[in-house]
Amino acid sequence: MVQLQERNDISPECPHCNQKISNLYYQEIKAFLGKRYIYFCASCRKTLGVSHRKGFWMG
Repeated sequence: MVQLQERNDISPECPHCNQKISNLYYQEIKAFLGKRYIYFCASCRKTLGVSHRKGFWMG
């Protein structure tokens, strides 16, 4: 089993530019259902991930 451990003594690095991530930018993507967000590096502006938040009625 993989265990999750919180670490506040180290900073993650961007996989694209290898800079430490101290700030993340995000932008809402217009979607018909729910909300989607795209997260990107503040240094190089390359995409780090996309999330999806369902509406309250979707479960």
